[in-house]
Amino acid sequence: MSERTHTSYQLQIRVARALRLRIGALGELHFPPGRYLYTGSARRNLQARIARHLRHEKRLHWHIDYLLAHPAVTLEGTATSGQAECAWNQANAGLVLQPGFGASDCRAGCGAHLRWVGP
Repeated sequence: MSERTHTSYQLQIRVARALRLRIGALGELHFPPGRYLYTGSARRNLQARIARHLRHEKRLHWHIDYLLAHPAVTLEGTATSGQAECAWNQANAGLVLQPGFGASDCRAGCGAHLRWVGP
């Protein structure tokens, strides 16, 4: 696949207080307060995907939807890249606290596409 077929985005997220949330098939997960970085991709219409994440009213489909729906969670910023989703995710610092989060279809061994990056 060429880089043009990989359109990636990152969401900078703040969790204001410790949360315990049921995240789809992953079950109940604990999220300590702090900053998180989520890396995703959209093969078509990247801006529509980001706009969807910014909306408060939406069907909970992806793991990240469950987290972003909580009132103690704010989306503080976004970034985009032509870099492949997994390569960009792996290039970031941070800890994987919820294995499998956002990485159901990952074949690159990322562990998760959500990283806790500090308080």
